[in-house]
Amino acid sequence: MNLIDGKLIMLDTETTGLKPDDGHRIIEIGAVVVQNREVTSEHYHQYTQPNFEIDAEALAVHGITQEFLSDKPTFERIVDEFVDFVKGAELVIHNAPFDVGFINNELMLCGKDFRLEDICKITDSLTIAKHKHPGAKNNLDALCRRYGISNEHRTLHGALLDSEILGQVFLAMTGGQTKLDLSVSQDDGLQNLQFNLDDLPSLVSVKASEDEIKSHKQWLEKNMDEDLKINW
Repeated sequence: MNLIDGKLIMLDTETTGLKPDDGHRIIEIGAVVVQNREVTSEHYHQYTQPNFEIDAEALAVHGITQEFLSDKPTFERIVDEFVDFVKGAELVIHNAPFDVGFINNELMLCGKDFRLEDICKITDSLTIAKHKHPGAKNNLDALCRRYGISNEHRTLHGALLDSEILGQVFLAMTGGQTKLDLSVSQDDGLQNLQFNLDDLPSLVSVKASEDEIKSHKQWLEKNMDEDLKINW
């Protein structure tokens, strides 16, 4: 399967707990498209009814209650639309083994005969961060502080919000956005500032005189002799 050229999808999940092997399920999934190194408005977002109790520790992290999820669809009802959204793209996930493990568990429970890595390329942004900043904290909050990305609106974890933040962090870690607007605002009195190389003056070549060349050779001979004495 060929990946979509230039298309990345930032993805995050929220869950009822830490381990799918203990019966824990996904309760929120969010994904944001980054196309040609631009965070776009194209996204996927869904809450799901887990039919499983949410751990108190998990609730403290994301704040999603059992009552809030009571009328939400099960993952089985949204699995096909989710697969259609991510299929063929490169997924960038912070601490990918956690989210991929939960998604693969959901795919299995829905009777699917493939895993997420069979239909997508998986990139772990946490691995990239650890390589760039060894020994430092590399969670999203720490990376936002390091790269000057505002996350003041992030009081609790949320899959869609964290995906949007991850998009900005990932671009910063991998060189920033490639599209750069060089136009200056009207308030600065300039519009569509452009440079034409043909308008620049030609370069002037200035050659050294014979006396300057002779003096330079004498300086080199003197200093080369002194360097040889020092080295010996």
